[in-house]
Amino acid sequence: MTTPLDTPGLSGGTLLEEDTRLSNDDGDHERFAHYVEKAKIVESAVTGTPVKALCGKTWIPGRDPSKFPICPDCKKIHESLAGGGSNS
Repeated sequence: MTTPLDTPGLSGGTLLEEDTRLSNDDGDHERFAHYVEKAKIVESAVTGTPVKALCGKTWIPGRDPSKFPICPDCKKIHESLAGGGSNS
């Protein structure tokens, strides 16, 4: 007797496979500079711990952000926070 895992094409479901390869390419996020709290950047520089950008990207900074355009998601979130809902 065969099982759905033996013949995934016959099961009608989806077969998932975990990709355990290491990669430095996170897709579009790698093309942008991201907004992160200054204190977190300093902490990361000292301890090597990852930081989390406003858009949700998590990484260990190691490049000059001035050489990249600002992440559109981070920029949108930052602008909404900077306004603070104030009309002044």
